[in-house]
Amino acid sequence: MSTAIFYHAGCPVCVDAEQMVADAIDHSKYNVEVVHLGEQSDRIAEAKMAGINSVPALVLNNQVFHINFGASINDLT
Repeated sequence: MSTAIFYHAGCPVCVDAEQMVADAIDHSKYNVEVVHLGEQSDRIAEAKMAGINSVPALVLNNQVFHINFGASINDLT
């Protein structure tokens, strides 16, 4: 089973996107991991390495999907 990682910073745009995306993903195909970068700042470097430029964003099959624009990843460091 593949993993879908949803990165966000806790802003209202991010929380709304998290709820919609987490509910929409087929859980029989993907394990969904939610990473709140405001609370898990040790994972910011990981997000940058994955290609995250802004949050909320979803990494699915090693591809980054930026969802709306809540905050620049550089504002979180």
